[in-house]
Amino acid sequence: MLKGCLLIGLWFSALNIAGAQQFNSEEVIFEAKGDTIQIGATITSPREAGQFPALVLLSGTGPQDRDCTMAGQKLFAQIAGYLSERGYIVLRMDDRGVGKTTGTYQQATTADFAKDALQAVDFLKTYPNVDSRKIGLLGHSEGGAAMSIAASQSKDVTFLVSLAGLATNGMESLLIQNENIVRNSPATPVDQKRYNQINRLMFSTAYQYAQSDSLESKLNEVYDYWKIKDDLYFKTLGKEWDHFRFPIYSYAMQAVGPWYRYFVRYNAELVLSQVDVPILALNGDKDVYVDPTNLEGWQKYSKSGQKGLVTTHLLPNVNHLMQACKTCDAKEYAELGTIPTSTLAIITAWLNKTVK
Repeated sequence: MLKGCLLIGLWFSALNIAGAQQFNSEEVIFEAKGDTIQIGATITSPREAGQFPALVLLSGTGPQDRDCTMAGQKLFAQIAGYLSERGYIVLRMDDRGVGKTTGTYQQATTADFAKDALQAVDFLKTYPNVDSRKIGLLGHSEGGAAMSIAASQSKDVTFLVSLAGLATNGMESLLIQNENIVRNSPATPVDQKRYNQINRLMFSTAYQYAQSDSLESKLNEVYDYWKIKDDLYFKTLGKEWDHFRFPIYSYAMQAVGPWYRYFVRYNAELVLSQVDVPILALNGDKDVYVDPTNLEGWQKYSKSGQKGLVTTHLLPNVNHLMQACKTCDAKEYAELGTIPTSTLAIITAWLNKTVK
C-alpha cells in the first residue's frame, strides 16, 4: 500500500441492476501526497482472480458525492457496477469537502481536481489485482477537462473516456453553454438578445482580468456602462415594464473565486496537444451544457487525434446526464431513468478492444 494510506471497510459482493453477476466493493480512504486532504472513495472490482485494467471516475462542476448523484440518479455508481461486472476495477471518489473527502471545494480549481485524479491513479497502482500498465480516467462534463490535465502530466494515465467531457476552451464553453440555455429559455427574443450581449461582455471581462485584483471592480464598471445603454434601448421599445434582470452581484462573487478565474482561462488546445493516449468521447445531441460540437475538440486538439487514437459517438436524444430524453431540458432529469445499457455497451466494447 502507499505510505500514509488507510483502507477501511470489508469486502462484500453487490448485485448489478439485473442481478445476473456480482462484483466486489470496498470503501477506501487515502491521503493526497503534497496536499493536506484525504480522499474517500469506493473501489469496485471483478470477483474472479487476475489482473484487471482500472478506471478513475471524475465528476463535473459542483461538489458531488462519489456516486455522482444528480437529480436522483447515481451516474457513477451505475457505471462502476456495470464495468466491474465486465472485468474492470473502478474507483469513484467524493469531491473535496464532500462525504469522506476533506478540503474545501470552493477553493479548488479544475487543476486541483486533476491532481486528485492522479492521487487516485497512484493509489490504484498499488491496489490488489490492478494492472498498473492499464489505468485510465473517465470524466463527465468538467471532469473531461480535469482528466485531460491529468493525462498531460502523467504517463501513468494510459486511456481516457469522456462522457460529455469538456474539450473546448473555458471561455468558449461558457459562451456556448449560456447561449444554449438562453435559446431554450422562455425569455422573449428581445431579452434573449440582451442576455447574450451582457453575458459576452461579462465573460470577456472575466477572461481579460482573471489574474487581476481588480476583476470585481472591472466587472461592475463594465456592467454599469452597459446598463446605461441598455436602459436607453429599452425606452425605444415602448414597453411599460422591464422584466429583464442580470444578477451582477452574484455573478461577480462567483467570478472572483479561484475556480472561475482558472476555468475561464482554461486552454483545452494547449492541454490536449500534450495528450496522446487512446480516447473515447461520447456526447448527447440534446446536451445544452456541453454542446455536441465539443466532440470536435477531442479530434482536433489532441495529439491522440493526430495519431488516429480518438473515437467519438454522438448519441441521439441524449442529454447532459447521458439519459435518453424527451423534452431534453434540465427539468426532466429527475423523471428519466439511468444511462441506457446501449451507451454503457459502447464504452465496454471500446475498452475491451482498446485497453484489454
